[in-house]
Amino acid sequence: MADLIPPTPETPPRITHAPEGTPSLTSLLAGIVDDLQRLIRQEMTLARQEVRQEWEKAKVAAGAFAVGAAIGALAAVMFCFMFVYLLSWAGIPTWGSFGIVGAVLLCFAVILFFVGRTKAKEINVVPPQTAETMRENVQWIQNQT
Repeated sequence: MADLIPPTPETPPRITHAPEGTPSLTSLLAGIVDDLQRLIRQEMTLARQEVRQEWEKAKVAAGAFAVGAAIGALAAVMFCFMFVYLLSWAGIPTWGSFGIVGAVLLCFAVILFFVGRTKAKEINVVPPQTAETMRENVQWIQNQT
């Protein structure tokens, strides 16, 4: 019988169901869970892609080191003998010629070692873009709760 009494300004009408077109709480939560799952999958895909890129950089650097070392070793042997005989021809004893050539080669080896170490430091083990977006996602999730 109370349903037959029209609402007055003092008594607002009772709404027993959600207005038409309003999503339910269950559908909202399901949407949030779906979005989080999609976000996590995208982050994992991004991480895999960045790891692949860093792996390719490492392979190129390692290949360059290996080929450079092999060619450099052969060239060094050839030049060493040439310079030793050149110094011996100039009147320096053979043992002194070998010492001079060895010292010069050692200087070059140290320089190349530091260049290689500098290049190796440029390789990122942890993908920087993925780490940054994961930090942003965690912060966003914490702000939502």
